[in-house]
Amino acid sequence: MDLLNIIRVAFRALQRNKMRAALTMLGIIIGVSAVVAMVSIGQGAQATVQAQIDSIGTNLLFVSAGAQNVGGVRSGTGDSGTNTLTVEDLDAIKREVPSVSMVTPAVNARGQLVAGNMNWNTSIQGVSEQYPEVRKWSVQSGEFFTDSDVRTAARVLVVGQTIADNLFAGADPIGQTIRVQNLPFRVVGVMVRKGQDAQGRDQDDVAFTPYTTAQKKILGSPRLQIAYVSAVSPDATYTAQQQITELLRQRHKLNSNDPDDFTVRNMSDIAEAANQTNSTMTMLLACIAGVSLLVGGIGIMNIMLVSVTERTREIGIRMAIGARSSAVRSQFLIESIVLSVTGGLFGILLGVASSLAIPKLLGWPTLISMMAIVGSVIFSVMVGIFFGYYPARKAAALDPIDALRYE
Repeated sequence: MDLLNIIRVAFRALQRNKMRAALTMLGIIIGVSAVVAMVSIGQGAQATVQAQIDSIGTNLLFVSAGAQNVGGVRSGTGDSGTNTLTVEDLDAIKREVPSVSMVTPAVNARGQLVAGNMNWNTSIQGVSEQYPEVRKWSVQSGEFFTDSDVRTAARVLVVGQTIADNLFAGADPIGQTIRVQNLPFRVVGVMVRKGQDAQGRDQDDVAFTPYTTAQKKILGSPRLQIAYVSAVSPDATYTAQQQITELLRQRHKLNSNDPDDFTVRNMSDIAEAANQTNSTMTMLLACIAGVSLLVGGIGIMNIMLVSVTERTREIGIRMAIGARSSAVRSQFLIESIVLSVTGGLFGILLGVASSLAIPKLLGWPTLISMMAIVGSVIFSVMVGIFFGYYPARKAAALDPIDALRYE
């Protein structure tokens, strides 16, 4: 009997007990759909985190004033009271570190913005003209301020979409005047909308001004809190991190035993840690869902053993008219595989449907994985072979005379 006929006979045998076959496949259906859905959730979360990191820049480093422990006193990085990072340091980084392409200092403040009879309290960041390139954040309308604005400490602002919506209510903000600490600032640009970050903070609720303007006219202090450094490539970030550390230690005249009075953080480390966490979580979810597949496989073995018992006389008749043991074994093994693969296909459909419905019902991002789908099909076949082999071997080992006498 050729393979096509064996499969046809297998389907006919399963159709005799449709309800039992459907209930047997249910374990496989639930297992496969759970694997597909769980992997989709895990990869959706991973893709979301990766997109947020990419929007910041995977070749980005943060250089902060202050260190985790300076002189026995614990302090946070970027502490406004720590004057260990200067504009001259950043100029030296640009000039002497070949693995660095761009550097922008940053100072942070909060202030009340007033436009006409509207006002809004927001974060004000003083940065350089290279900030949009370093942070991969473009201007939607107008333009970013220039190097000339930075050198002259011009009173200009580039605002996020949240500020534009709240202060100008649909009107064009470009050219409008906003007062900050009773000083008039001219709006020269509006940034592209970014939305919320991973912590739920509104990234568009921010205004940018030249860092020289923020230092002289808002903060009244020459201190720098942080600098954003862009390496020439993602692979060069570790080299840049080491070279920046060595240069700043030299400039700050630190001895070999002295701790750093600055902090250099690498976004590649953060991205790698996030990816490892998400990969571990995805694997954990898939393994938990895979337990259902094993339970489904045990159900297939149980039903196939019952089927062998019920069809003992049929097996004896086939052997009596010349059927080989290998043909009987193949017959029951194919029935087991048909059960598992059919359940696997239905499970894939259910898993894909669930993956498409989850974002709409729960708001969780999902990303359907072809690898999970192909893996589920392969695993379904393996389940059918593994759990169907023993019942098939038992059927092939029956003695034809004893099988014919079986009632």
